[in-house]
Amino acid sequence: MALIVQKFGGTSVANAERIQNVARIITDTYRAGNSVVAVLSAQGDTTDDLIAKAMEINPRASKREMDMLLSTGEQISCALCAMAIEAMGFPVVSLTGWQAGMKTNKAYGSARIKSIDTERIVSELGRNAIVLVTGFQGLNKYEDITTLGRGGSDTSAVALAAALKADLCQIYTDVEGVYTADPRRVSGARKLDEITYDEMLELASLGAQVLHNRSVEMAKKYQVKLEVLSSFAKKPGTKVKEVVKKMEKTYVVGVAKDKDIGRLALVELEDRPGIAYKVFSLLSKENINVDIILQSIGRGDTKDISFTVKRGDLEAARQILEEHQESIGFDHIDVSSNLAKVSIVGAGMIDNPGVASQMFEAIYGARINIQMISTSEIKVSVLLDEEDADKAVAAIHKSFFGE
Repeated sequence: MALIVQKFGGTSVANAERIQNVARIITDTYRAGNSVVAVLSAQGDTTDDLIAKAMEINPRASKREMDMLLSTGEQISCALCAMAIEAMGFPVVSLTGWQAGMKTNKAYGSARIKSIDTERIVSELGRNAIVLVTGFQGLNKYEDITTLGRGGSDTSAVALAAALKADLCQIYTDVEGVYTADPRRVSGARKLDEITYDEMLELASLGAQVLHNRSVEMAKKYQVKLEVLSSFAKKPGTKVKEVVKKMEKTYVVGVAKDKDIGRLALVELEDRPGIAYKVFSLLSKENINVDIILQSIGRGDTKDISFTVKRGDLEAARQILEEHQESIGFDHIDVSSNLAKVSIVGAGMIDNPGVASQMFEAIYGARINIQMISTSEIKVSVLLDEEDADKAVAAIHKSFFGE
């Protein structure tokens, strides 16, 4: 008998018919002789609808009360799915994140899991019950409900799999696995049979929306066996693991796109020691993450520094830097929000220097201008105009994977 943790996203439980489908998947796994813990997201657009309701009442609602509200979406999904499983004649219990022992830090809206007390879940499994757990939420030291932020249900599932020492963690979504590009936008996208944790982490961080990067980080840390598969098609998915077959021959495994990009450029910045530290430490204190950084060669006594942040942090970053303009010493800030980042990822890239030039050739062939470039051992990212992003992805994918 294996212990399997399954996670179902919002599209998988969007309506009554799909909840019945999820109930069948869970019970089929149970009937095969496995113990099952299933983590469910809120139905469809429920979270967005709840946010809209809050905005009607109080656009400046506290994060604590927002977490109180948003946590209800997953409770609805779990209760309804438990009812469906009950109707099929199987033993089942639905648990909230806190009933399942999910302990988090105090950061409302973006909490991190600190520990999981698995006693209740183990007890329910001991009486042969199917256990459904609300994703995306936990309880902090003040016994307040917290939510884990974007992708939180993925993280909940992997954390439970790690804590329970599960044999497998299956992430069910609306696509059949991890693809070389978004199959909904790139017609020639190919499903991967397997991918390394590091490659999956890069793809998730660079805009691929199949798995959240925090869940992949946790899976790698605790060596959780992951599989990404569709809740709508009975087909093998993509396995995420430490080492994959023929890894050294795989130069590029995927192309990712991220449109949640903003760029700031400090123009005519004083060219003196410590300036870069001052700029980025100010942003760090406000929890603003910086991605691609480009510093020009100094001319005279000045230089320019350009860097990217999430669009939601763009205005806050601008305000912080303008407030310290005199002490930093720059002429003005240029701000751009109509940008996108397109990236290629592959563990074999480090030993194949021609990969980057092949990517740039494909972009040139599509007559697209590159504005910034960032590289690491397993990825190359370029910044370009948002309107060119889909065309760039298509051109790069065709270059590496054919039609």
